[in-house]
Amino acid sequence: MSSIKIPNRFVTVLFDTLLGGYLAAILWRVIIPAITNSVAAPFGSTDWIVLCLGALCLAVLNISVNGSVAYLFLTGTLPAHNTGKAVTRHVGWLALTSSILAGWIITDISPLEFFSGEGLQGAGRIFKALGTPNFDIIGEALSAMIVTIFTAFMATIVAVPVSFVLAFPSSRNVMNRSNVERGIYSVLRAILNIVRSLEPIIWAIIFSVWVGIGPFAGMLALVVHTIASLTKQYSEQIEAITDGPVEAIEATGATRLQVLWFAVVPQCVNPFLAFTIYRWDINVRMATIIGFVGGGGIGTLLTQYQGLSKFNEVGTLVIIITLVVWLLDAASARVREVLK
Repeated sequence: MSSIKIPNRFVTVLFDTLLGGYLAAILWRVIIPAITNSVAAPFGSTDWIVLCLGALCLAVLNISVNGSVAYLFLTGTLPAHNTGKAVTRHVGWLALTSSILAGWIITDISPLEFFSGEGLQGAGRIFKALGTPNFDIIGEALSAMIVTIFTAFMATIVAVPVSFVLAFPSSRNVMNRSNVERGIYSVLRAILNIVRSLEPIIWAIIFSVWVGIGPFAGMLALVVHTIASLTKQYSEQIEAITDGPVEAIEATGATRLQVLWFAVVPQCVNPFLAFTIYRWDINVRMATIIGFVGGGGIGTLLTQYQGLSKFNEVGTLVIIITLVVWLLDAASARVREVLK
């Protein structure tokens, strides 16, 4: 059994300090106003004092009695000291219950409204309309679906070679020969993480302003997000290769490019293909969503009919989207299975 790695004390104190500030914030700004049925005042100096006191309390508990939720989070075990164990349990449960309660309040959850007679009647009308689709728009719907499919297809085709090239400088085991290479690796991974953190719908909004509303904007949005995602998957696969073939090729005096092409790429071809096919499957689904913000295709058509409350037509579009996504999912799963 491997021994538990003890986390750095500074790290646990910092983590618990931030947790204390978080707990103070949700208690003071969310839970207490909801219980007292009052409106929280604009953020001011009093709020900063409350946040600092909450942060200070957990920092003191960490330092004085080893009560640390950070220790539990990082190691999966409670602190050794009995008092620390008790404090950690209580603070942990306080954090969990407070977060659930704050989430309930912030999201304005209301079971009464969900099960109200008027709400159920409205939902019934919508589902009835969805269950009786209007197939008069089938031609228009299929044309829009074709646009969606090819938007995803072209985005994948454009993104794959770029991702393939970027995957090598994004791999730790490739970029480890000098400080310059490690710097390039770190910067590139940071940029890709930032790009990937922005959802395709955000990129679609940006590109719809840049190049205008339509499938081209949707394709560009998917290209950017696909490059970031595929590069991460490709690079992680490169980092997982075995070193034997690499060392054998290097022993022959091959250049670095030859080592990558003849020792690294052959070990990654099938996983790369599987990732690519799966990504196209994902892009088809995303292409439907980005149509809501001007990305073209069936998503745009769905937005139009939904805005006009033509739910019979919406039902037709939902059926087509479901069938196409199901067929593509089954096909991509089969191809990935063959490539294993």
